[in-house]
Amino acid sequence: MKFPIVTVTLVMAALGYVFWNQTQPDAADVGAADFANLEANPVDRSAVVDLAISRISDLCEEATANADSSEAQEECVSQAESRTSSCRRLAYDQFPDKVRSDAVFRDITITTMNCLVRQTGIVQP
Repeated sequence: MKFPIVTVTLVMAALGYVFWNQTQPDAADVGAADFANLEANPVDRSAVVDLAISRISDLCEEATANADSSEAQEECVSQAESRTSSCRRLAYDQFPDKVRSDAVFRDITITTMNCLVRQTGIVQP
């Protein structure tokens, strides 16, 4: 029986890639400091959209503050979570890949938040 050199090489390459990928920093860890100076350090549009989506519970809390039932916030969160993919597509279609200004940052967050949780009296971009 012949030694499977090709198979061993492919397995070693796959293990090497997995190990290398585990040592890379997580790109999803974005903090407020990353948005401080957008002209000098532009961020990806996806990071801004992810920030807006991570605020769904806060948005629903604000939107249902005057609601009579406690179930209103849970329903709001459920509806907003079901709209995340369509709101993400909306933002991706309307805005550039890199956010280089505060105005674009503001427009992306407002657009995404308004798409997720419709509120009256909210500023439209």
